[in-house]
Formats: sequence, structure tokens, C-alpha cells
Amino acid sequence: MPLVSSRTRLATLSALTALGAFASIGTATATGPQLNGSWAPSNRCPVDAAGMLASDGLDTSPQCVVSYSVSGSIKLGNTTVPTGSTNLQIGVVQNPDGTSTVAAPAGGALIAAPATVPGGLLGLMCPSDIPFISDICRQLTDAKLNKITATMESVGTPSDFDQIAGVLTDKPIVSIPVRIRLENPFLGGNCYIGTKANPIILRPSNLTSPDFGVERFNGDGSPNEEGDMSRLNILGSTQSDKTFAVPGASGCGLGWFGLIDAAVNLKTGLPSAAGKNSLTLDNTQTHLTGLFAPGLAAPDAGKVLSRNWHSAVR
Repeated sequence: MPLVSSRTRLATLSALTALGAFASIGTATATGPQLNGSWAPSNRCPVDAAGMLASDGLDTSPQCVVSYSVSGSIKLGNTTVPTGSTNLQIGVVQNPDGTSTVAAPAGGALIAAPATVPGGLLGLMCPSDIPFISDICRQLTDAKLNKITATMESVGTPSDFDQIAGVLTDKPIVSIPVRIRLENPFLGGNCYIGTKANPIILRPSNLTSPDFGVERFNGDGSPNEEGDMSRLNILGSTQSDKTFAVPGASGCGLGWFGLIDAAVNLKTGLPSAAGKNSLTLDNTQTHLTGLFAPGLAAPDAGKVLSRNWHSAVR
């Protein structure tokens, strides 16, 4: 029997289903090595993070989590943007007091490609009563100049992780700090909604309960009903958050004395207080991978998990 109960694993995994809900406004590209078999989705798991390697399998137990979604929408102020595919990967260490410690990959927990903002720059800041901005608006007949891409970026490791909330509805599961990068020739390369110092904090909750199943496999990812690895598959839940506040845009327009920041914020209704923004992600897919009986690998469960992951690299 596993030394970590099925209920505890389910709580952890259901909670982390929420993570994928907020990974990006775009199409995710999960860069990393190709892994064999059941390891395949967890190609960015931070198995070599210090906390993961130190897990002994008795008091602490390491797991790899990947969560993704293919559709949804996010409302920031008075602007709504469709979300596309997302990919979020983290390591989770279950602690003896029931809490969990999260580790993020070196390149960040979120991987996402940009998405096109509907209406482009015309929709984002035009028309305007500011003469300088009006001059820009008149030049936006060129589709390339009008196009804006948006990418949501991780600006820190998730925190406030609540395992029990993962199997409930309408209770915050985890806090995820993010910012949104806006790119356009007029906006420059440093235009963000939210910053590292003042990020958007997303606290997702379950709207619906997911379906789940369990599979066993060998350390190298090959199938084996009695293998020493297990993967929980948590599929199909809807996630939502209507509690987050959104800071104003900053760093836009190559300086220009803040005029473009002001125009973007005025048109989009930013900053926007909590309760006026929302995000919904449909059909989230989550996989939690760990040792089936971590106690059998004590005191080196973290090292064994890492060794197994590396053995699955193609």
C-alpha cells in the first residue's frame, strides 16, 4: 500500500488542476526533453530541485505535476481575451503537517506562446482625446502596426497551496503570481499589465469536479501494472477565479512620459479592482506522477524519483 494515501494524492492533484487554468493567453509550447511512456507529459518537472531531492519518502514525498487546458477566457477590466492552450509544470513536496511546498522549473512554471488581442491597438487605446495618441491611431490602418500579442508570464513560484480545497468547490486552491506582456511596435518591448513587484495574483477554485484514474508504470516510463511509479490523471474540470485585482499597464510606448500607459489604461478600464475581473478555463487536464510507495525508497525517495525521470529521457 502507498505510504501517501489516495485521498492525499487526489487532493494534491485536484488542487493543481487549477494551476493550468491561468498559465497563458496563448498556445503553450512545452520545451524540454522527450520522455518515454507515462512520463511524457512531465518533461519540465524540476526533479533536481533541492527540496525535491531532499524528500525522504517518509515525512516528505515528491511528485511531478503538469496541468494544461485548451480553451477559456479572461476578463481584465473591460477587455476580454480568449485563452488558448497552456502548460504549467511544477514539483510538489508533501510535508508531514499536511502542507505542500512547490518547486518551479528553472525556466519558470509557465510556458506559453503569445496570442493576438482582438481589435489590436485600435481596440486597446483608440479613439483617444490625447493628441499624441490620436496621431498613432491614424497610422493604424496597417494591420502589422495594429496587431498586439499578449503573453502571460510567471513572476514567481505558486504559494498558499491548499490540498483540501482541491477536492472542494468555490474555495481558493493556490495563489499564482503572473504578469501579461503586451507587444506591438508602438508599445515597445517592456509593456506589461502587472509587474514582478506588483503582479496579478490568481486564486483559482473548482467550479466542477474532474474525473480521475490511476495508472502504474516502471521507472523508465514503460507500462507495468505493478510498477514502482504511479500517475493520477485528473481530467475535465472547469476552473474559475473572480477575485483577482489587475494593476494598470506600465512601461508601454518607449517612455513617452506615460502617455501610452495612460491611454491603454483608460480604454481598458485598468487598474481594475477585485470582483471586476474573471477567468474561466474549460476541460483542464492534469497528471500527478510520483513513486507508488515512496516509503520503500526511504530515505532517498527524491533521488529515486529524479533517477527514474532521467532514465525516461529518450
